[in-house]
Amino acid sequence: MKIFIAGATGAVGRPLVSALIAAGHSVTGLTRTAAKAEFIKRMGAEPVIADGLDATAIRTALASARPDVVVHEMTDLTGASDLRHFDRVFASSNALRTKGTDILLTAARDTGVRRFVAQSYCGWPYARVGGAVKTESDALDSDPPSELRATLRAIQYLERTVTDSKRPEGIVLRYGSFYGPGTGLLDSVMLDQVRNRRTPLIGDGAGWWSFVHVDDAAAATLKAIEHGKPGSIYNITDDDPAQVRDWLPSLAKIMGAKAPRHLPAWIARLVAGQHLVSMMTQVRAGSNAKAKAELGWKPAHPSWRTGFSEAVHQRAA
Repeated sequence: MKIFIAGATGAVGRPLVSALIAAGHSVTGLTRTAAKAEFIKRMGAEPVIADGLDATAIRTALASARPDVVVHEMTDLTGASDLRHFDRVFASSNALRTKGTDILLTAARDTGVRRFVAQSYCGWPYARVGGAVKTESDALDSDPPSELRATLRAIQYLERTVTDSKRPEGIVLRYGSFYGPGTGLLDSVMLDQVRNRRTPLIGDGAGWWSFVHVDDAAAATLKAIEHGKPGSIYNITDDDPAQVRDWLPSLAKIMGAKAPRHLPAWIARLVAGQHLVSMMTQVRAGSNAKAKAELGWKPAHPSWRTGFSEAVHQRAA
């Protein structure tokens, strides 16, 4: 098949290009910069340079490529480490989730694209009540902390718009928190913060997180392109959802660092905001059972425990 990846040099885009080419597909990769276009070309794909919010340019790119499938992996995570101002940091990504989705989906419809697969997020958007591990049929948060509301609205807009699409048929992938090459979770900034005990364990650390290695995310995306059911949402996570009080001290131990300091929730609420307290103490993880059953996918990195260790040691090598 001919696959068009919008966001081909992002965290999932890079391994996805390689996985698709290895599977025998023809790939066109969208990027905003000429420098990244050369990288796409070296991976074996055909590069296209355009802004994801430029409707004319996107329409021209798809009319030229004539793909069977479009994969929407566009985000803008510049400054994403500053989570105190969450919605401000994610404003550009939210524009890509709303206006960018409309532009890309309209162009896909106009050019006869058969399938449209889009990136969403699995984790804090779920309702912070009930069980610790949620399925795709469970409700999202009806009253998130104020700093998360614009981002949640953008995620809901993308999911609703894509899954409602019949031509092309839409599929949404809710990825867990990424780690691995090209991601921010275990980059040098994050690791330095953990090493220097600047990432505290807030409150009881009871919030549940789901993780996924970017190579596993790419493999699941390939499966969704080939086998996903139209109108479906899939959680793409590893097999080992974990509470913050488990994974954060474990990461410090893997690094040979001291255990994180403890910060009472009421102090964290004052200095960092209710949304970060919620992420540390209240959020829920996601089950990957549906993706495994319907897509025939299973993560090569089934647990962040070994995955984090491999990633940290690779960075140190």
